[in-house]
Amino acid sequence: MATTLSINPYNGKELKSYKNHTKKEVSEIIDKADKRFYSWRETSFSERKKLMLAAASELKKNKKEYAETIVLEMGKPISQAIAEIEKCAWGCEYYAENAEKHLQNEVIKTDADKSYVSYEPLGVVLAIMPWNYPYWQVFRFAAPALMAGNVAILKHASNVFGSAMNIEKIFKRAGFPENCFTTLLVGSDVIEDIIENEKVKAVTLTGSGPAGSSVASIAGKNIKKTVLELGGSNALVVLKDCDIGKTIETCVMARFQNTGQSCIAGKRLIIDESISEEFVEKMLVKIRELKCGDPMDEETFVGTLAREDLAKDLEKQVNASIKAGAKLAIGGKRQNAYFEPTVLTSVTEKMAVFNEETFGPVLSVTTFKTIEEAIELSNYSKFGLGASIFTKNIAEAEKLAFQFDEGAVFINELVKSDPRLPFGGIKQSGYGRELSEHGIREFVNRKTIFINK
Repeated sequence: MATTLSINPYNGKELKSYKNHTKKEVSEIIDKADKRFYSWRETSFSERKKLMLAAASELKKNKKEYAETIVLEMGKPISQAIAEIEKCAWGCEYYAENAEKHLQNEVIKTDADKSYVSYEPLGVVLAIMPWNYPYWQVFRFAAPALMAGNVAILKHASNVFGSAMNIEKIFKRAGFPENCFTTLLVGSDVIEDIIENEKVKAVTLTGSGPAGSSVASIAGKNIKKTVLELGGSNALVVLKDCDIGKTIETCVMARFQNTGQSCIAGKRLIIDESISEEFVEKMLVKIRELKCGDPMDEETFVGTLAREDLAKDLEKQVNASIKAGAKLAIGGKRQNAYFEPTVLTSVTEKMAVFNEETFGPVLSVTTFKTIEEAIELSNYSKFGLGASIFTKNIAEAEKLAFQFDEGAVFINELVKSDPRLPFGGIKQSGYGRELSEHGIREFVNRKTIFINK
C-alpha cells in the first residue's frame, strides 16, 4: 500500500506517515458521498445553517490546535496560521447567514402565469486544493458547496494531509452527517479516475497552470463543470501622488505575508520613476524589520517555504534575473527551505521574476514614466488575478481600473479574498468565481420553471 510522508519544512523532521486510499476505497468513498447527497439535498437551509455555524464555532474554539498543524506541515508563521483559521470561521458564518438569500428562486416575468429560476445542487463535487492556505482554500469552497446542498470530497496537497483530516474532523464535530465532507488520501495519479467517475458531478481546483489545464481537459472530455483558480503575478502599481508611508506598509504585507506563498501576493512593484529611489530606500528599512525564523514563534513574520525544492526554484528565478541585469537590493540567499526576503530592482519584463510567477518572498521593482506604460507593464503578465493601484486621486484610479486585465482591482489596498466579494481571475489565472453569491452559484443547476394554469 502506498504511503505519503509528511515532513516539517522548518527542521526537516518527519511528522507522520499516511496510508493512501486504494482505488477500491476511493470508489467506496465516492459511492457513500453520492448516497448521502440524496438525503442532504432535502435538508432545509435552517438545518444547514445550524451545522455551518457549529463548524465556525469549532474552528474558533480550537483555532490554535488547527493552526499548529499548518505551521508543522507547511511552515506558515503561527500568528498568520491562526488568522487563517479565524477567516475560515468567518466564511462559514457568512454562508450560514446568506446562502438561502443567494439561492432563493429568481422570479422572471414572461408570458407564463409563473416563471422563475431555481438553484439546485449538483451532487458530489471534487475539490483539488493546494498547501499554501490549507484550510482557507478548502473552506471557501466547502462552506458554499455544502450550504447549497452539495456534498464534497477533498483531494488535498500531499504535504498537508494532516490539515485535510482536521477539516473532515471539523465538519464531523459540528454534527454534519457522515459523508457530507470526505477526504481522499491519494496522489495526483488517481485524479483522472476520480473525475471520470460518473457520480462526481463537478470539479474545483486551486493550483498551478499545468494542473488546471490537465483537470479542465479531463473534466471537459467528460462534460463536467470546473472552476479553476490558478497562479497570479499581481502588480502593485504605485503612482507618484501616493501616500508613501501607507503604501510601503501595504506593499510589504502584500508581498511577504505567508512567506510570499500566495497566488494573490503583490509580486511586481511597478512604480513611478520619480519616487522610486525614495520609496525603495524606505521600503528596505521596513523589510529589514521583518522577523524571520521559527514559524512557531508568535513574533515571526517570514517563515520557511513549504518545501526545499520550492526554495530552489525561487533561487533559480532570482539568479537568472540577476544574470539578466536585475540588481539585488536585499536578500537573495537560501538555506534549505528558507529563502531570505528579497528585493530586485532594475527589473524588466523579459526577466524571470517579472514574467514568471514567483512563489516566495521575492519582490521585483520596475519603473515607469507614464500611466499608460504602467498599465502596459501590469498587463504584460500572462496572469490576470488582481492588481493594486496606489494613489490619492481615487476618481482617476477608478476610471483606469477597467484597463487592467484582471479579475480584481484594489485601490490603495492589497488584493485579498473576502467572503462578500467574488474571487477569481482571467487569462492564465483561471475561470469561474469563488465566494459571494457568485461563488455559491457555480455548483448549482440553474433550473428554469415555467407554469401555465
